[in-house]
Amino acid sequence: MVNTIAVRIMGILNLTPDSFYDGGRYGDSGAALAHAEKMLEAGADIIDIGGESSRPGSESVSAETELARVMPVLEKVCALGATVSVDTRKALVAEAALQCGALMVNDISALRFDPAMADVLVKYKAQIVLMHMKGQPRCMQEAPFYDDVMKEIRDFFTERIDFAQKAGIAKEAIILDPGIGFGKRCEDNITILKNIELFLDLGYPLMIGASRKRLIGDISGTPAAERLPGSLALACLAAIRGAGILRVHDVAETVQAIKVLKQLW
Repeated sequence: MVNTIAVRIMGILNLTPDSFYDGGRYGDSGAALAHAEKMLEAGADIIDIGGESSRPGSESVSAETELARVMPVLEKVCALGATVSVDTRKALVAEAALQCGALMVNDISALRFDPAMADVLVKYKAQIVLMHMKGQPRCMQEAPFYDDVMKEIRDFFTERIDFAQKAGIAKEAIILDPGIGFGKRCEDNITILKNIELFLDLGYPLMIGASRKRLIGDISGTPAAERLPGSLALACLAAIRGAGILRVHDVAETVQAIKVLKQLW
């Protein structure tokens, strides 16, 4: 267990009609920009902008659809001076976002979906989040199974880190995400969150995205709209156990929780 709390808050900005919690809320660019500004004012360190849902059962959309959703808003958020991440698996979308001023790509496929992604990251010297996911979003929750979830994710990270570095991506550009809820059973998610620190010796920052997820509902019996208390509990747990980035829907509440935690820890 780590002795200090040093964590950045990544605010989620989904520009999708079908994300599991906030789908359709920010389809209008004015509403999306206002929400980004609100998250920044509340203390978000990073704004993560996505135009393709990755909820269980979701289908992929075209790069053209994703660009049409993302770019008008991303340009305006970058103009605010924010640190912007683009949540995409597609090199075409990543390059457009990086050209516009984004600094990070949050790739749920960990560079497995688009062969051109690594070259784009090298070209722009961008940071990359490598996330573990078993299967694809449309089918990842259809009976996932692990003999040893921690070993499988560590082995995956080791292979993906090696791939990224051989492609020319700098070590300091890499962030790891064990993928809470992405091809995981409730017990797998719990095991990961109880043992986050076991990933730290790989030598890379760790991102945890558990905000409003089904895990909380499985434990508490609550729908996504009522999972803020559970989200805050998981955010504090992840921070205590060494996560470097928390990806959250509720920025103001998470910032407050972490401020209190830092004073007491």
